[in-house]
Amino acid sequence: MNQSSFRIQTHGRGLHDVTSAVEAIVTDSGTITGLAHVFIHHTSASLIIQENADPDVRRDLDAFFNRLVPDGDSLYRHIDEGPDDMSAHVRSVLTASSLTIPVTQGSLGLGTWQALYLWEHRTAPHNRRITVTVS
Repeated sequence: MNQSSFRIQTHGRGLHDVTSAVEAIVTDSGTITGLAHVFIHHTSASLIIQENADPDVRRDLDAFFNRLVPDGDSLYRHIDEGPDDMSAHVRSVLTASSLTIPVTQGSLGLGTWQALYLWEHRTAPHNRRITVTVS
């Protein structure tokens, strides 16, 4: 089993492709067949597997979440860090804090149009940590 962490500096809300960083950890592990478990150490950002070809997909996902979970909703009591504070937590709950991807022939077993994304739910830039465990 191999475990490694990396950090990514986000530019604020949106999807950030982390596929190559995770793939590098898988390659370095020497694992030919197994699993890669990817975990984000934050409650206001998440991980998703999504299409990597058309950037409109990512823009549409952001637009959908903006409508589904608006910033500054009067329902929220937890607003210590601003109007995007609680909405970021809700968005994180609706997505995932960890993903498990098969390792096949020494590489991530993603589909042709799939990539791994860190989804930053806060509007300000953040430094996020991701841990990958390969077994």
